[in-house]
Amino acid sequence: MTIPCLQFGVAEPGRTYADRPATFGIAEEGGRIALVRVVKSGQAPWHDLPGGALDPGETDAEALAREFGEETGLVVEAGMALDRAAQFFISDGRPYRNVGPLMTVRILGQDSHLKIEADHELVWAEPAEALSLLRHDSHAWAVTCWLRSR
Repeated sequence: MTIPCLQFGVAEPGRTYADRPATFGIAEEGGRIALVRVVKSGQAPWHDLPGGALDPGETDAEALAREFGEETGLVVEAGMALDRAAQFFISDGRPYRNVGPLMTVRILGQDSHLKIEADHELVWAEPAEALSLLRHDSHAWAVTCWLRSR
């Protein structure tokens, strides 16, 4: 059974998008939220919420904690699911459709040994600024849901 979710992005005609179970989260500290600034050679930098694809056998909460650590060095615990969303996007020339929850997280600490993604940099942004920085509409939607739930 497929759990309904909001669909963001537009599929390019002629492309087949692979569904990719993924989860992303909102971590808040001092009124600002954690984003990752991604810098890849030959591309303009972009901002995402921390998170990503589930590894085989992982739960959403486990993947979210792992991805936060790998991308930011933050140790987190998954909280409430704000909503489920799907986002069409292209990564390294391959079309994907991320599908999964957008969640709140609680920051438990920091461990620099967890951070392994050199092209990801932790940045803190005011929520209104994050709305304009985030590349994925589904991430901006999650920030909006989070703001309205507070």
